[in-house]
Amino acid sequence: YNLIYFLTRKTKPKIILETGVAAGYSSCAFLEAIHKNKIGKLFSSDFPYFRIPNPIQYIGILVEDKYKKNWNLFLEGDERNIGKIKKKLKQKIDLIHYDSDKTYEGKKKFFKLVNNSIKKNTFIIIDDIQDDNFFLEYVYNNRKKYKIFKFKNKFLGLIY
Repeated sequence: YNLIYFLTRKTKPKIILETGVAAGYSSCAFLEAIHKNKIGKLFSSDFPYFRIPNPIQYIGILVEDKYKKNWNLFLEGDERNIGKIKKKLKQKIDLIHYDSDKTYEGKKKFFKLVNNSIKKNTFIIIDDIQDDNFFLEYVYNNRKKYKIFKFKNKFLGLIY
């Protein structure tokens, strides 16, 4: 979350796309930084947990009301949400945080959907890169620079 906040404050992105909101820790970091920057919009994609009653009430529960004016939350899963989000975008994405479908195929589908909305200098954060080879294949195939961070026995990749 410190990386998300720092990167958002430093680069002042106008358009941020995140997948996998859950309670909203990362959303809070983005939105607080957007608030301080006085620039930017966050587009978030999630899918409610189906095993608990009224699951929508828990998505982004940590986000304070004062930050919600810069937040667009979509709740039908990445495959449906990304098309809807892209229709709302006036420009390409400056920063992506991928933290939804943890499968290789899920990541592959997502990046295929957003490929034409990614700029040459879009920052991309991918959580749980230890789960498969997607991250390394992506940086290799796209000739991107990257950093890897360890966080609680898991790994996070930053592409720039």
